[in-house]
Amino acid sequence: MAEMPSIDTWLREAKADPSFRGCGMYLVHNGTVRETPKAEVRGVETDGVRPGDKVAGMVFSYDAEKVAAAVEETRALDGIGYVRVWLNSGELAVGDDIMLVLIGGDIRPRVIDALQHLVGTIKNTCVVEQELSE
Repeated sequence: MAEMPSIDTWLREAKADPSFRGCGMYLVHNGTVRETPKAEVRGVETDGVRPGDKVAGMVFSYDAEKVAAAVEETRALDGIGYVRVWLNSGELAVGDDIMLVLIGGDIRPRVIDALQHLVGTIKNTCVVEQELSE
């Protein structure tokens, strides 16, 4: 398990990047391990913890090449000037940080869409999450 970077530091670095001149908005996503199983909150069948039971933690891993490709794809979206991602790995407990994503862009709708796109791509194609029962 790695220590999550400082959001304040990331924002300072983003605003020092040459892309800051075109960025009117920055959005941060901080994903954490929750106690409620994915099957319960999303209403989908998973091979993880069953609805009604509690999650004790998760084993989390990712494919770095796929994440890098997702970042580059997001960076190429209209209006997006800055993209940065950090992902944890290993056995995580409830409340531990899973990921940190920072996106900067010109206007709110584009930045919101880019954040949604990138986090969705990471969660759906780049990571493996195995919930652990209590």
